[in-house]
Amino acid sequence: MATSSSDQEIFDRWERSIQFRLLADSIEPTLSVPEQVAARVGDRIIAGQLAPGARIGEQELADEFAISRGPVREAIRILEREGLVVVMPRRGAVVTSLSARELQELFEIRAGLFEIAVRKVVVTRPPELLAVLRAGVARLEVLADTPNGGDAYAETTYRLIQISAHFAGNERLRRMIAALSLQSLRYSKLGLASIERRQRSARLWRDALEAMERSDAERMVMLARQRTEESADEAARLLEQRRG
Repeated sequence: MATSSSDQEIFDRWERSIQFRLLADSIEPTLSVPEQVAARVGDRIIAGQLAPGARIGEQELADEFAISRGPVREAIRILEREGLVVVMPRRGAVVTSLSARELQELFEIRAGLFEIAVRKVVVTRPPELLAVLRAGVARLEVLADTPNGGDAYAETTYRLIQISAHFAGNERLRRMIAALSLQSLRYSKLGLASIERRQRSARLWRDALEAMERSDAERMVMLARQRTEESADEAARLLEQRRG
């Protein structure tokens, strides 16, 4: 389905405002040194540059950022709090492995919070959000058929969820959804890796957009939960396959 130039311009503007970074929504105007280090290392973990099980060396980070090990230790504590690293006896900090249990917990909580946001925006149907969703869903449909479009597809769904949460008008809710979505992004990329899964997801996004245009809150909520559950099920299946 063709996207109007005005819809695309609105989507492009919102797209630039969404960052895939820890602490991007920090209330403080500037990040502390430990927060900056945590954000940089978090970028690498979320992008897959640091694989599960990779060691996070304190001295290596201290040398890289030309700081003492004290701020590095604080940065590692931030990453541990966000669920991206775990500190292990005699090994130090390592990137957390993807697990079916964490997957279930993250997706379950995020789905419940996003349902609240969906119920709020479907009542007001902000024209700007509808424009974003029209352009965003059109992009998803292109990426769904692109052989190597999995990561870009997952990142686009991440943006659409964040933008929708913004229009719900509840800042605390938006921040909670943003944090959970960032933590679950690695799982989303796994669950949307195949063309078949992306095509199915894109159809559900298109159906949800049409439900919102009709102000059909119940159907939109149902479709949002269905998307989450199907993505989580596929990610869990692949994790089990890897373990086996």
